[in-house]
Amino acid sequence: MSEGMQLFVICATSDIPPGEAKAFSLSRVTADGARPYSIFVVHTKSDQYLGYLNACPHAGAWLNIGEGRFFSDDHSHLRCGRHKAEFDIESGVCVKGSCKDQALEPIPIVVMENDICLCGVELSEAEPQFHDDDEFEDTMEIMIHPG
Repeated sequence: MSEGMQLFVICATSDIPPGEAKAFSLSRVTADGARPYSIFVVHTKSDQYLGYLNACPHAGAWLNIGEGRFFSDDHSHLRCGRHKAEFDIESGVCVKGSCKDQALEPIPIVVMENDICLCGVELSEAEPQFHDDDEFEDTMEIMIHPG
């Protein structure tokens, strides 16, 4: 990791059991001010942690919209709750559905001292400002964060 890179603790590794995922609604600093930055972290069954932007490449809807789940029924793929597209957990590539061969956007995370950290992204404590071109705005109000 390069010197001076910003790290932000998202959660403890123990907050996400193996084979599960957890969503986080953050605010990212941009030239336009604080903007919504919805991400999720997957703890794979092989004990790796992977981070993705919580947006289906098909239409920008959050993956865990609706039932609040990230996974297909058999837990073998990540799944878009709105369009039912399925994604390879480790690569984020869509293997089934309307965005086949497109991929989820990975986010840079590292594990340090039992914490999952977002790196290289400047976060804000301010409330995000929504703009007409925000692709997440329609899904924000019906987002479910499983507890």
